Amino acid sequence: MSIKIQHSIFEDVQGLLIGTLLAALGITFFKTSGLLIGGTAGLAFLGQYATSFSFSEIFFVINLPFYYLSYRQLGWKFTVRTFISVFLLSFFVEYAPSFMQFSLLDPLYSAIIGGLLVGSGLLALFRHEASLGGLTILAQYLAQKKGISIGKFQMIVDCIVLFLALFIVDWEAIVLSIVGAVSYNLILVINHKPGRYSAR
Repeated sequence: MSIKIQHSIFEDVQGLLIGTLLAALGITFFKTSGLLIGGTAGLAFLGQYATSFSFSEIFFVINLPFYYLSYRQLGWKFTVRTFISVFLLSFFVEYAPSFMQFSLLDPLYSAIIGGLLVGSGLLALFRHEASLGGLTILAQYLAQKKGISIGKFQMIVDCIVLFLALFIVDWEAIVLSIVGAVSYNLILVINHKPGRYSAR
């Protein structure tokens, strides 16, 4: 049974803020440990490792073409909230080193806990009619209009990104990145139900 959840403005604001903070912390774990994550963030990581541009710069720019799909298919409200979320995530990841330093961060711990943080952050954003842009917009569209599981779609995308990563990072980072992908997609597969939260 589909459930339309109505949130107040305050609830939406705190949802976007907490969701992006959780996702940014998880991505910072991945970034610090030299791991990858799937989706658009994963493509931004690949770009960062292969070029002189930062994750935040690439992540923000790579999302721009997807806003048209978001506006046409999911509405202006979802698009605006997603734009804000992408900006916040880019900001939080860029300036995270100014607020925290890791003297010890085990890569396996980063993969598991970082994945759970990213998954929880995405879940919070989806529940407040937002996403982290890029392929999560497409995932949200497929879930809303076609009833396709976001977690399953994200898992397929993650496999493609991690395959591309074979040409850039070593196999140990790939294996741990797979653990991270399973970790955050598990949150979405279990907790996000298509049709429960509508962007229109």
